[in-house]
Amino acid sequence: MKKTYKLQDLDCANCAAKMEDAIGRLDGVSSARVNFMTQKLTIEAEPSNLDSVLDEAQRICSGIEPDCVIVR
Repeated sequence: MKKTYKLQDLDCANCAAKMEDAIGRLDGVSSARVNFMTQKLTIEAEPSNLDSVLDEAQRICSGIEPDCVIVR
């Protein structure tokens, strides 16, 4: 299942690349894209794992950019 989410307060293109790489390596994630220009995160993952993947993705985003929030 592929879903797209808005990112709030993503301020750095380099940080977006770091987030994309880290989220893409999570268990259950087929692909992850963080677009700095559109401020969007696109995740492809199993529907049953999506909530836990999003929780972990938020932890990753906050670790890289403390103010960044995934809007669900």
